[in-house]
Amino acid sequence: MSLSWRSRLIRGLAPPSLADPLLLLRRIHDPNIRLVYLAIFLLGTAYGMAIAVIALHLDARGFTKSDIGQLAAFFASGIVAMSLPVGVLLRRFSAKVVLTASLLGYAVTVGTFPLLHGFAAIALARFFDGAFSVGVWVSCETILLMRADEDNKAYVTSLYAMSVAVGYVVGPLVAKPLARALSIDAAFFVAAAIPTVSSVLVLARLDRDPPATDRRAALEGAGERPEPALRLLARIKTCCFATFAYGYFQASVVLFLPLYLVESKHIAREMTILVPAFFAAGMLLFSTAAGRLGDRIGHLLVMRVLGAMGLGMILSFVFLDSFGPMAMAVFVAGATLASISPLSLALQGVVTSKRDYSRANSIYNIFYAAGMLLGPPASSAIFRSFGGAAMLYHLAALWMGFVVFAKVFAADDPALVRSQSSRESSRTSSSVGAAIATRLPERR
Repeated sequence: MSLSWRSRLIRGLAPPSLADPLLLLRRIHDPNIRLVYLAIFLLGTAYGMAIAVIALHLDARGFTKSDIGQLAAFFASGIVAMSLPVGVLLRRFSAKVVLTASLLGYAVTVGTFPLLHGFAAIALARFFDGAFSVGVWVSCETILLMRADEDNKAYVTSLYAMSVAVGYVVGPLVAKPLARALSIDAAFFVAAAIPTVSSVLVLARLDRDPPATDRRAALEGAGERPEPALRLLARIKTCCFATFAYGYFQASVVLFLPLYLVESKHIAREMTILVPAFFAAGMLLFSTAAGRLGDRIGHLLVMRVLGAMGLGMILSFVFLDSFGPMAMAVFVAGATLASISPLSLALQGVVTSKRDYSRANSIYNIFYAAGMLLGPPASSAIFRSFGGAAMLYHLAALWMGFVVFAKVFAADDPALVRSQSSRESSRTSSSVGAAIATRLPERR
């Protein structure tokens, strides 16, 4: 007997037991995968430290909100510019070489950031920040996919996402005492040392790339005509809207929410350093439950519900005044809005064929980078002209647009189609059964 929707909901929301991660690690026998987890955790920690202090550092240097928004756009530009070339570099050299070089490049970029003063120099550093970051991401994901078993890829990549999230939580917690005891510059220097250590570990411990296991499958599918780009975009349009909204929102709040808390809510600067940690903690603790719930009742439905809850948290920032309730709102925003990103990736994998996945993923990442490019300058202009509350209202309106869009195109989720087909089959069976029951007395 199939479970009721209440049972599926309860099971989906149930948190994983403490034994689950241990059992999962026992299924991963390749030490290279565990090394990638360690490398991305260390990088995530450096990210968390840098993100926690970058807006305050730039503000202390006299940069305006417009300047801060434009500098964030250079970071996204680096991601866009390097997304396609990094694939060529991986084929030309190896994932190990590109990962090691990208980690070192990121370390140098973050380490020199406090030493730069002019807008042009910092903009160039932000560009390479994004370029080296996407090099790390693509290299790590390539290594994991090459080394993961066919029936274990989802588990491997989910632990990868959790490793990044843990780093984002730890980073701000390390940055706060460093900034208080020493200086904000010291936080940047420590953030540079961490990926340096990670690059040394990768260079010394990571094995050479294994032979490509999917080459035969690619050759077998070479005769199949790929789906046209516009049709593919139409298939993944809700996923692209979701990642655009998240990139736009993430890039905006990282830079301007701390400034809003300081200027409008009179929160101490040192306390705002913890904001990214609360956001990442919400994502870390709830993303697994959201993913399991999406697998059971439909990815797009869960994304729509999370989007509605998240925009409510954004609106609450305007009306909350003390740091405690606001930190809780940031936590819930991370649990809801940040959990949409892995759900959208899962939905994309469901609605596209295997031969089109790489192209769909490229389109998907373009929308994410576009959100990161457009969000900071737009949010900066609204903040500067109309105030922080108006900036938050426009972010909430963006997520409302996604919720409405996801509702209009709810049929893009195969889970909804299956559910409707199941209900129609049940109604048809009931109608046939009732008709037979009414005719039986006539035959008697």
